[in-house]
Amino acid sequence: MRIEAYSQVQQIYKKAKVDKSQKTASASVSDQLSISSVGKEYQAAKQAIAGIADVREDLTAPLKKSIQSGTYEVSTEKFADKLLQKYEEMR
Repeated sequence: MRIEAYSQVQQIYKKAKVDKSQKTASASVSDQLSISSVGKEYQAAKQAIAGIADVREDLTAPLKKSIQSGTYEVSTEKFADKLLQKYEEMR
């Protein structure tokens, strides 16, 4: 076996490794990200909505208080009327 041939093959493999590492280094530099104007508007709207409460406390607080105290009563006539109204809308 010739030793010179082995060293030549080894030099070729070393050169191939260097070329691969240079290619990956240059590729990572050119990566960019841009957000469209619609995406920016969506992000601003999402942040604005995040600050708003999900429940309107001015409407729910009195109902919660009357339910907890046991004084909340449902009018059966109003309930039946609303139920029939919703049923008619669905047909």
